[in-house]
Amino acid sequence: MSRLDSVIRRLEAQRACLGRAAELISDRAGPVLELGLGNGRTYDHLREILPSRAIYCFDRQIAAHPDCIPDDEHMFLGDLSETLPLAVSRLGQSAVLAHVDIGSGDEEASRALGVWLADALPSLLAPGAVVISDQPVPHAAWQTLDLPAGVASGRYFMQRVA
Repeated sequence: MSRLDSVIRRLEAQRACLGRAAELISDRAGPVLELGLGNGRTYDHLREILPSRAIYCFDRQIAAHPDCIPDDEHMFLGDLSETLPLAVSRLGQSAVLAHVDIGSGDEEASRALGVWLADALPSLLAPGAVVISDQPVPHAAWQTLDLPAGVASGRYFMQRVA
C-alpha cells in the first residue's frame, strides 16, 4: 500500500471513529479531550460534530493551522506528564470522550505512551466515557468497542471506560 493510500485510510478511520464516538456520548454531559492537537484537523472536526461541547486540547507545542488553535483556557501546552495532572485539578473526572492521537512514527515510543496513558488518563474520564485512539491504550477494565464499518482492526481503537 502506498503511503498516500495509508494516510487516506487512517484519516477515513479517524473520521468514522470520531463520528461513532459522538453518537455514543450524545446523551451524556461532559467535555471532550483531544490528546495530540497536531495540525488541528481532528480538533476542527470535533468542533463541527460536537458544537456545544467544551474541547480541551493537549500538545507539546502549537503546530496547528491558525484557525484550529483553541483559546488558552482550552489548551494544555507541554509534556503530558505535566499537563494531565493540571487538567485533573481543573476538570476532575468529567470527560466523556478522549481522542488520543499520539502516534509519532516511533512505534515503540508510541506504544509505551499508550501504556502510560492507560494509567494516567482514567483520572480525567467519567464512567462510561469513550476513548478512541490511534495506538492501543491497554486498560484491563475498559471494554473494547466494535469499530465502525470499513475500519480495519488495528487501524484505530475504541474503548468504553468502566
